[in-house]
Amino acid sequence: MARQKSDEPRIETFEGPAGGWGSVRSLAEILPREQLPVQGLRELARQNKPAGFACVSCAWPKPAHPHPAEFCEEGAKATAWELTKLRTTPEFFKDYSLTALRQWRDYDLEQHGRLTHPMRYDIDLDKYVACSWDEAFDAIAAALGTYDPNSVIFYSSGRTSLEASYMYGLMARMYGNQNLPDSSNMCHESTSVGLKAAIGVPVGTTQLKDFEECDAIFFFGQNVGSNAPRMLHDLRAARKRGVEIVTFNPLRERGLERFTDPQNPIEMATLSETGISTQYHQVKAGGDIAAIMGIAKFLIEWDDVAAAAGDAPVLDHDFIKRHTHDFDAFADRVRATEWHDIEREAGLDRGALEQAARVYAISKAVMAIYGMGLTQHVRGVENVRMLVNFLLLRGNIGKPGAGPTPVRGHSNVQGQRTVGITEKTELAPVEKLKELYSFDPPTEKGLDTIETCRGVIDGSVKAFIGMGGNFLRAVPDTGPMEAAWPSLDLTVHIATKLNRSHLLPGRVAYLLPCLGRIEQDIQASGPQAVSVEDSSSCIHGSVGKAKPASPHLLSEPAIVAAIAKRIVPSNPRIDWDGWVADYARIRDAIEATYPDIFENFNERLFQRGGFWKGNKASERIWLTPSKKAEFHVPTGLSATGFADVAGRYRLMTLRSNDQFNTTIYGFHDRFRGVKGTRDVLFMNAEDMVREALSEGDIVTLECALDDEITRRRSGLIVTPYDIPSGCLGAYYPECNCLIPVEHHAEQSHVLAAKSVPVKLLPTNSQKPFM
Repeated sequence: MARQKSDEPRIETFEGPAGGWGSVRSLAEILPREQLPVQGLRELARQNKPAGFACVSCAWPKPAHPHPAEFCEEGAKATAWELTKLRTTPEFFKDYSLTALRQWRDYDLEQHGRLTHPMRYDIDLDKYVACSWDEAFDAIAAALGTYDPNSVIFYSSGRTSLEASYMYGLMARMYGNQNLPDSSNMCHESTSVGLKAAIGVPVGTTQLKDFEECDAIFFFGQNVGSNAPRMLHDLRAARKRGVEIVTFNPLRERGLERFTDPQNPIEMATLSETGISTQYHQVKAGGDIAAIMGIAKFLIEWDDVAAAAGDAPVLDHDFIKRHTHDFDAFADRVRATEWHDIEREAGLDRGALEQAARVYAISKAVMAIYGMGLTQHVRGVENVRMLVNFLLLRGNIGKPGAGPTPVRGHSNVQGQRTVGITEKTELAPVEKLKELYSFDPPTEKGLDTIETCRGVIDGSVKAFIGMGGNFLRAVPDTGPMEAAWPSLDLTVHIATKLNRSHLLPGRVAYLLPCLGRIEQDIQASGPQAVSVEDSSSCIHGSVGKAKPASPHLLSEPAIVAAIAKRIVPSNPRIDWDGWVADYARIRDAIEATYPDIFENFNERLFQRGGFWKGNKASERIWLTPSKKAEFHVPTGLSATGFADVAGRYRLMTLRSNDQFNTTIYGFHDRFRGVKGTRDVLFMNAEDMVREALSEGDIVTLECALDDEITRRRSGLIVTPYDIPSGCLGAYYPECNCLIPVEHHAEQSHVLAAKSVPVKLLPTNSQKPFM
């Protein structure tokens, strides 16, 4: 198959709404491209439906009463991408060495199609060659038997089911480590750390029904139009009943501005739209602490005036007294913070923040929705803590229509953590595993993603097992990581398609193709179902019906079991083969391990809307040391972790609406008007004038952190965009090469990809990164 060509690059203003005919045209384009004009529509009709399959992209909740088409543009692309009729067979690898394939674009690698056979890397040929499953499993086990367990990584992507995740975590602990980094380490670990410290639970407290009961929504750092478009239905409904939506986001994103519902015939026929945000504040990247500080300053000072005058309070003092700790310290810091500092760091004037504060002051139930625009900063945990402060001021946690609402970007990344994919002993059911399976689980903290990167670079990590994902593309410091990766003794990738991580094999390397979630999974007891957890902590069953891409594929549980039987001691309490024969038995084991969460797991598997696993903070039971919700005094107003100096910019890495995480579906970012390229630098027009740059100029970015490593990204097309001065935007993962491993969130270790310090190089000093 010839490599796909992108269109001639062009950038022009897009005037349309999110959704609408643009989404329809996008669906009409991808289904034929993946050779799915009929089957694709049939499977899409089952997506996110009761007794259907859970979308393999984002984790937005699945409603009990779904729309006729309960999928979005991005979800449809993900489904087509997995069900594609295109194939990457052993014959393909006969034609291409891995050295040659490393010149291919990410899009071309995955677009070539589904992997069909287990493959072994032949170092002499520099090619993958077909092998048997037993050969692969025996060789993997033989290698793993030679290592110190602490030098082995068991990574998992956020789309892996609860069943496979439980088995995978158990296998790792029986092998002897908790080196279980996952997608959460790269995105919402700041949520897990920040919410846990503040309210005692590591997840949001809201459910879909809260959209029907709120009277205001505050939105921070999440691009709904590209990253969770199904939420637009909930936002549209909220706006139709008069809910105020106040948005803080550096870029003006179309999904947060206006939306045409593709499932509404009247809106489609009349080209009508629903406005989404009632206020839109373009905060500087890393300026959310300052923005929330400004709102809090208005509220607290208004409350002080009301108290002196004997008027009704602005704050919920009864809630603060009964349910919170350390309010006075926070309030003192707020009162002492100067307005000029707030305005400078937020990039917003006092009047804009007052406008937002007035909405909050009169609202009775407020949801705070946020994404990686809060979590992926050096002080990302403080961002989350500050958001909780904001909600606590007026008792907006633990009542209908209110609470923190983190938007998880991967379909089961939150669920993986629920069933034990974690490097942290305090989050793992160590004692229960010991009781159930009569072994001593490790209690030493394992390696997270950042620590794994350090270990690969310094050589202390010897082997990497990857359950899905595209680890090398997702992590920071692309140059040093790719240089160090081939020194690994063993790499194993369990995957559906070829990606760049597979092209840098260890000395011994295997590529193991697995069934996709949408495909029929037949085991000894018959067709199987799996389960996932959504962003609102609801558990859903998922059943694939599509014919598998190849008869040679194994399911993720089958692959885990085959490896586990070879690398961990035989245990009479674990029947790996029995679990694979009937996944209901895995769910029984999950229920036995987590009885408070998964009671009657199998009976509730296909409950409409999922079954909620519960949340103590939503009941105003605070599992913190003080037994109260904790106010946090921020250490500063900027979340960036570096000072602003002349010539230094804050780079935000972004996704287009033609991608999902590291998967690139194409080269058009419709909402931003980009066609045919991803080599774009979005820049404030006034900054362009100061830098003597014109639209279409080609520039190089260089990381401005001084650690004696040069990191550059060349060939970027300067594009004027509505973005705050001093901030830049460019696409992820291509710009991960600019992010040092050590530029990460304090406490959570999430890569700080939303505020990377960079500088522009003069044209005559450009040097290509690769």
